Amino acid sequence: MKALLDLPEDVNQTLNIVKAQHKLKNKVQAITLVVNSYKNEHMEPELRPEYAEKLRKLEKEKGIPFKNLAELRKIIED
Repeated sequence: MKALLDLPEDVNQTLNIVKAQHKLKNKVQAITLVVNSYKNEHMEPELRPEYAEKLRKLEKEKGIPFKNLAELRKIIED
């Protein structure tokens, strides 16, 4: 996907700093790094696509049936 962005000067300068610090080739890589960092730090796990995929995989797995906590403890400890 391509997008033409009109960035404020301070944002442009910040992207240049990120680009230089991480030895990135272009501002697209800097934007990607910043957005992924935001996603990992600030988005709730249930909103992340990889979390949803992990949940779908877990739903397909079979669990261990147990009637109460004592029975589960016995299964785990045996």
